Order: sequence, then structure tokens, then C-alpha cells
Amino acid sequence: MRSIYHTILEQIRSGTGIVIATVVRTAGSTPQKPGSSALFCEHGLLAGTVGGGLLESEVQHIAESVMISRVSDHFYFNLDSGQGAAGAICGGEAEVLVDADPSIHLAALEEMENTLSRRQDGFLLTGVSQKHDQGRTIRRYWINRTGPEDLPAGLEPAFKKLIRDHLKQALRYRYTEIDLKANPLHQVEMAFLEHIKPMPHLVIAGGGHIGKALAHLGMLLEFEVTVMDDRSEFASSDHIPDADHLVVKEIGEALNELKPDADTFIVIVTRGHTHDGKALRACIGSDAAFIGMIGSTHKVGIMKNQFLDKGWATPEQWSAIHTPIGLPIGSKTVQEIAISIAAQLVEVRNRKEESHGK
Repeated sequence: MRSIYHTILEQIRSGTGIVIATVVRTAGSTPQKPGSSALFCEHGLLAGTVGGGLLESEVQHIAESVMISRVSDHFYFNLDSGQGAAGAICGGEAEVLVDADPSIHLAALEEMENTLSRRQDGFLLTGVSQKHDQGRTIRRYWINRTGPEDLPAGLEPAFKKLIRDHLKQALRYRYTEIDLKANPLHQVEMAFLEHIKPMPHLVIAGGGHIGKALAHLGMLLEFEVTVMDDRSEFASSDHIPDADHLVVKEIGEALNELKPDADTFIVIVTRGHTHDGKALRACIGSDAAFIGMIGSTHKVGIMKNQFLDKGWATPEQWSAIHTPIGLPIGSKTVQEIAISIAAQLVEVRNRKEESHGK
């Protein structure tokens, strides 16, 4: 897990004072959608965003104040372009929930961390209650996807029913507000569900120049990155500091042990034709969401004939391979090649997510 919640956990465990701001409702044109979060410390923005620009600047000022008062609250922002030259230009409205003490949610966040480490998904439930004096009380709960019927103890039965009714919506849209109008609850003013799942797994076979550059881009693009190489000096944190996992093993053998699923993206960029072939044989026809291999058109043609003639792949399986890998942007340098591959990964990932949403 590498996300804003990972950073939140790191900061809580280190004892650093932090504040979480989350966009919970929007209307009209806004820079970020509901569910977008930013993490602030006394030095400013640490991770995430609620939209940047003036909105984020205002939220940061509020976060600085909340860090002192330790009072969580809910804030409304009018992003009207008619507020003058210095005003916002979106023309919409946004409501932001500012959580003054994320440390009280440590148990729920650690449950989430354990679930994601097993590459399983679930839901983060946030309940907001208005205090009698000032501010809001915020409670967060983790709900495992594998057992959503086992909802957190201590919640009203009517609230549990509302949660169950909204799980499918959260699954589809990632974030949903639980509609309390039909069944108002005295203890809960607002409630939200976020569907949180492990980052897609980018497996890079080959720790050379392109593998190293792609690992960095994969980290920035929110992939969980694994780099495999049979040379320990290449599959090392000194050489590739951006990888989440490093595997030193013969690449074909390592990929045979991988068991890729629909969230696995495999990129084959080894140091030669023979190693590429072994890597591809180990994963072609698997359930991976993406398999791509570097190589010239001539090299790819030779390998295709070899795979089909020897029965290592069917024509359908070969046609599913992205090779030569990368979008055609005329790339020449290592960095340009890595960018073309990263762009293709994002294209496939987004198309997959759009298809799932429908």
C-alpha cells in the first residue's frame, strides 16, 4: 500500500501532528471530486490534494488553525468566478471535512493496511456527528470486502442497513455519501463510504536502464512496483530505490511463481532476446491485465513465429501481448521509452477501470 493513507499511518506512528481534509460534497464545476483528500502537518501540505490553488490554500489555513484547536469541523466553499481577480474560477461549490485527530482512527487504518497487504480490498466508513458545543466528532471504521455483513459493532441497526444498501454504490463509484434523509439518525449527521483497493501491481522483468526509469514512473503513477532481475546489483534498493519489492532470481522462474491476476501489469525489458523469451513464456496466457515486451519489429516477428510454431502460445494469446511495447511517440532515449511504456500502462489501466465502472 502506497497512498495518502500509508502516509497518514507513517505520520501517526511517528507521533507527528497531522490533519486530514476531505472533499465530501461538490456542486457545479470543482477542481476535485468528493473523496479527494489532503494531509497537512505544521509545515504545510504533506500528501494528496483537495484541488490545489485558492481552495487548497484556504483549507491549509483552516488545517493550521485546527491543528492548534484540535476541533474537527465541516466547511463550505463557494468557488464563484465572480469573486474578483483573486477569486476562484471554477464556479462551483465544495464542502470539506477537516479531521483534527486522525490518530483516533489508528485501529481502523491498521485493519485497512493489513487487508491491502494481502492484496484484498474493502471499504472505509466515515461517520460524522455534530457536537453540542462546537465542531464535529469523526469516527472511521474498516469493512472487509470479503465479509461486509460483519459490520463494526456499536452501530445502530438502522445505520448498518443503510451501509449495506450503499456498498454496491461505493464499489462502483469508489466514493459515495450515505443518504440519511430517508432514515435520519440522531447520532450521525453525515456518513461516507470509500472503496479502497490495492494499487495495481506493476511487475518489471529487468532492472536495467529502462526498468529503473519505469519503476520511478510507476511509483509516481500509483502502481505497486516489483522489479525482477537475476543480477543482485540490478535488483537492489541502491540501484532502484522506487521499487516496493525486489526479486533476485532467474526471471522466467520468478514470473512462474508470480501467479498474476487481473490487477497485474507485466513489462518485459530484460537484457536480451533469450531472457525476454523465458519471461514471456512464463506469463503468456495468464490472467494478467497487461503483458508487454520491448523489442524491434524484426525481433518481435521472429519471437512470434517461434512461440506459435512450438505451441508456446495460441494466436489469440500472442495478439494480447503489447509488443513492441509503448505508445508510438517517437521515443529514442531511455527516459522517452519509459514514458511511452508508462503512458500505455495508464491507458490500459484507465480503460479497464472505465469498463469495470460501467
